Amino acid sequence: MPQPIRIYLAGPEVFFPAEQHRAIVAEKKRLLLERGFEGVDPLDTELAFADDEAKPDRGHRIYRANRALMDSCDAIIANLTPFRGVSADPGTVFEVGYMIGQGKPAFGFTLERRTCRERAGARDQDALGHAVEDFELADNLMIEGGLCESGGRLLVAEEHGEHPFFSARLFQRCVQALAAASRD
Repeated sequence: MPQPIRIYLAGPEVFFPAEQHRAIVAEKKRLLLERGFEGVDPLDTELAFADDEAKPDRGHRIYRANRALMDSCDAIIANLTPFRGVSADPGTVFEVGYMIGQGKPAFGFTLERRTCRERAGARDQDALGHAVEDFELADNLMIEGGLCESGGRLLVAEEHGEHPFFSARLFQRCVQALAAASRD
C-alpha cells in the first residue's frame, strides 16, 4: 500500500491554548484524510526537556525536530492569517520558504481579507518614511509569489471562520487546491 502524501501544517496555532490547538489540528487532519493526505503538525514530535536544559538549547532542538518533520513531508499548507502584526507569523513564513526551497508545493490561507497595504495603513509610506508595498496582494509579495511559483497559492477567506484564525471551509478549499495540483 503506498504511503499517503504527507502535508506539513504550519501556522500560529502552536501558540494557542492546548485545547484550541488540538481541536483545530484535529479538524485539519480530518479534512486532509478525507482526500487521502496525512496531516503533520509541528507538535507531532516527542520532545522531552531536562529541567536544567537552557532555553536557547530547547529552542534549537524544537527547530531541528520541526525541520525533520518538514523534510518528511511532501507539501505544506500554512495558516498565513496575520499574527501579532500586519503579516503572517515569521516562523510560519520561514517554514513556507524552507519547503519551497526544497521544491515542494506550498499552499496558504488567510482569514484577513484586507490587502497587506491596507493593513499597513494604506499609505505610500509608514510613520518612519519607509515605503509600503502596493501590489494588491494578501501579504508580502515574496510570500505570495513563492506560493504561486511552487505550484500552490494563497486562498483568502470569503467569510469569517469559526475561530479568528481558522475556518474549516477555507482550509477545505486549500485541501481541494492541493488535491487538484497533485493530480496535474
